[in-house]
Amino acid sequence: MPDNKLSILVVTQYFWPENMRINDLVRDLSERGHSVTVLTGLPNYPEGAVDARYSVDPESFMAYSGAKIVRVPLVPRGKRSISLIMNYLSFFTAASTIGAWKLRAEKYDAVFVYAVSPVMVAIPALLIGRMKKAPVFIWVLDLWPETLRAVGVLRHPSLLAVVGKMVSWIYNRADYLLLQSHGFLDNVKRYCTKDIAPERLVYFPSWAEDDFSGVTSPTSSLLARDDQLFTVLFAGNLGEAQDFPAVIEAARALKGKVAVRWVIVGDGRMSDWLATKVKSHQLDNVLLLGRHPLEDMPALFASADALLVSLKTNDVFEKTIPGKVQAYLASGKPILGMINGEAARVINESGSGLSCPSGDAAALTRITLELATMSAKQLERMGAAGREYYLEHYSKPTLLARLEQLFRGATLRKGRK
Repeated sequence: MPDNKLSILVVTQYFWPENMRINDLVRDLSERGHSVTVLTGLPNYPEGAVDARYSVDPESFMAYSGAKIVRVPLVPRGKRSISLIMNYLSFFTAASTIGAWKLRAEKYDAVFVYAVSPVMVAIPALLIGRMKKAPVFIWVLDLWPETLRAVGVLRHPSLLAVVGKMVSWIYNRADYLLLQSHGFLDNVKRYCTKDIAPERLVYFPSWAEDDFSGVTSPTSSLLARDDQLFTVLFAGNLGEAQDFPAVIEAARALKGKVAVRWVIVGDGRMSDWLATKVKSHQLDNVLLLGRHPLEDMPALFASADALLVSLKTNDVFEKTIPGKVQAYLASGKPILGMINGEAARVINESGSGLSCPSGDAAALTRITLELATMSAKQLERMGAAGREYYLEHYSKPTLLARLEQLFRGATLRKGRK
């Protein structure tokens, strides 16, 4: 392999055919000529069961855009908390043992961790990195143990303290911690040793998937554009953190008073609850379209007038920028945010839309009405401002070049090249 090309191991519990941003990164690194291997599990997100396509023909899911995929068994995440915990535990255990064995003959210049929950995904990466004498980069996309407390998975202080010690063990053994939000810095430093070198903590935000990079989008076959209605669209995971009770309350408040329709696209733990509420309240202004492939999203976005991001409030979520915010900005559509913290700051700073406090259904009702009564020119200016902000702050080519620079610098310090 030429000196300027690298052999990279990506460790991630979630990967294609699951719709994850790491898919883009793997493809682009491979297209740049790097040798990329992905250590991952069986696709089961977000449905909770192993993808039927994989079950029928697993061999067709062992390579992706030139990258090699090594999969290990895991317990599917299911729909209950206990199955989710088993899912987390089974992956990092299998990846640390079966995965390490499968990769025993390989050599790598860098190990990259896609560290959404659970944080234990970094453990096999650290073990393999130590065996291969390769630097380990952890892309911190979720804050543990604070997230566990925030969503109610763990509440007991002693258990949270145990998880905190594990997080400290992980962070202190990584060569670089890449932080998706400026708001992560103080939290991450709390679990690092006091003498950690500042250059090991790097701001590295998310970007929008390539599907949203085009200027124009085709007509959606899932949702017809209707200029007589102001269409608010939510796309993504339908979980408890997204605070759909407040969204439904806003939809009820506006029903029959203004021509607004709410379109919800996705799947998750709140899917059944949403279907029940829409039926019981006879909300004909709310459409539940279910889950659809990522490639269908740009056309769906183009059929909407505004894009909704919502997240419950707590000290963890306020530091996080949901990945959909970048996709919304890149799409050039106005954003409605019922959200606090960093995400609200981005919406307000960019001029890309309107935001209100998390959980405030009355305020969401008010800003939705305000946006729905704006002129087409005003909405167009908001969308353009969002896209301009995206290109300035979240350009994937710039971020990817920065990551390659970090890989090469760490590799040289390790004496690998």
